[in-house]
Amino acid sequence: MHLQLAADAPVLLRAAAFGALVLHVGGASLAMASGAVALAARKGGRLHRAAGQVFFGAMLTMSGVAAVVAPMFPDRISALMGAFTFYLTVTGWLAVRRPADAAGRVDRVAGLGALAIVAAGLWLGGLGALAPKGLLDDLPFQIAIVVAVVASLAAASDLRLIRRGGIAGPARIRRHVWRMCTALFIAFGSAAGQIKVVELMPAMVRHSALLQFSPALSVLALMVFWLIRTRAPRRRRPTLAVA
Repeated sequence: MHLQLAADAPVLLRAAAFGALVLHVGGASLAMASGAVALAARKGGRLHRAAGQVFFGAMLTMSGVAAVVAPMFPDRISALMGAFTFYLTVTGWLAVRRPADAAGRVDRVAGLGALAIVAAGLWLGGLGALAPKGLLDDLPFQIAIVVAVVASLAAASDLRLIRRGGIAGPARIRRHVWRMCTALFIAFGSAAGQIKVVELMPAMVRHSALLQFSPALSVLALMVFWLIRTRAPRRRRPTLAVA
């Protein structure tokens, strides 16, 4: 999220912008740290659950601020990404917090929210495609298109959940994994794209896009690993016959 104010902006507006930036950066930093811990910890263990709770609150803070504040500057693509990250975090958290085979009003609202994100992403992508150099508020329009595509997949998943009246078992875990990991990927990817963050990196990392985005790519790799693992049948330990 890029916060740029004119030099003669009112003091209160500058103070509000600074407060929003602190919340956004602080939330993002805490989300990335706690998300990394949750990925590394034993799944379902105390550390995983504690880190997950911190991640949930931090991600809502970071993404909520971006979704509300970014359009005012304007930074419309960052606002879109903030809204999508907020949606992913809430629905990913609900996937394991509510009872299995349960669906309610929140899921219907979330599904409508996903459709709204799809529409907004396509609209912003179209505006950016027609703009000089394909940039919308200094960001490539392709980002909005990618968000729209992924949000459409999420909306389709919401529709299936509502029609079935909920999900259970491995499907419930997969819903939690891919939504939380995608939200964490967005956080890491957004941080790697910030000029001030890149300037703090070692010279070797600054000159390599692959190294800059390696944390985000690692999240995707771990997401794929866990999605595959939840689909693979578990091997049963052989039982010894008692004579």
